[in-house]
Amino acid sequence: MTYALFTGAAAAVAAAILGRPLIAFLRAKKLGKSISSEGPESHMVKAGTPTMGGVLFMGVALAAGLIAGVPKDRGVLLPVAVGLVLVVVGIYDDLGTLLGREVHGAHERSGMLLKLATFTGVAVVAAWILYGAIDAPRLLVPHYGAYDIGPVYIVIASFVIVAMTSAVGVTDGLDMLAGSTCAVAFAAFGAIALFQDQVGLATFCFAVSGALLGFLWWNAYPARVFMGEAGALPLGATLAIVSLMTGWWLLAPLVGVVFVAEILADVIQIGYFHGTGKRFFRMAPLHCHFEKVGWPETTITARFLAVGVIGALCGVALAALN
Repeated sequence: MTYALFTGAAAAVAAAILGRPLIAFLRAKKLGKSISSEGPESHMVKAGTPTMGGVLFMGVALAAGLIAGVPKDRGVLLPVAVGLVLVVVGIYDDLGTLLGREVHGAHERSGMLLKLATFTGVAVVAAWILYGAIDAPRLLVPHYGAYDIGPVYIVIASFVIVAMTSAVGVTDGLDMLAGSTCAVAFAAFGAIALFQDQVGLATFCFAVSGALLGFLWWNAYPARVFMGEAGALPLGATLAIVSLMTGWWLLAPLVGVVFVAEILADVIQIGYFHGTGKRFFRMAPLHCHFEKVGWPETTITARFLAVGVIGALCGVALAALN
């Protein structure tokens, strides 16, 4: 436990220290984010804020995972590798959202489908590795123990990875929102991993959580840097993978209750609009709805974080039943 927690603390300090030179570099290269006119009007003042801050905390977390996590458990190479791949995908995506530059194909319909296909491909490969090489627990149910669900596990694991990647991506829309809720979720699965003596996996989880806390030093409202897709995509994918590696993927919707609510709001909005021609929410995803209602950005973040903490505590408590 001490080993994993100190790794997380070291990752937090490293990310906080490295934040200043990274922001200076992003500003020098004019890597500022453009803001869509389709979003809340209050967001327009954020135009030009440096993006791709995910490189900061994911770089620190992946390095910590390799240095401190892999020696304890070689299986940690999987979330590290997936995280690295999706950082690259995220950087490409972020390059299409920069202020004063032409939006490239990643944000057209064909580009979005290609991105989803990439998520799916990565998810299937990761699910196959979890099923075979790593032999992760198939399914753990609170109080009732473990179950082997056979090859259908590959289909379920692939869906969990794609869904969580998309959900965290949708949640990233307010200063501190995705970063703080992900830090809580990773800490929860880190605690669950410690219950099961998965020290290497717990070390990786706390490294991600700590690196996010260091990033939040610079992402606190008003944000000096955004995480961008370079951070949101690998966060969602690696969170799904660590939940699968613990066997507690059934608790992922509870631990990540904010992410589930955000993407469900998107799905409901789209489905309701196609069926009735009207909007179910004032705007989707869910945090945008509450902005339209009149909640200040900091209030939304604080309340969503509170819900996220409650969900994480309940998830850890249910895992402890076994």
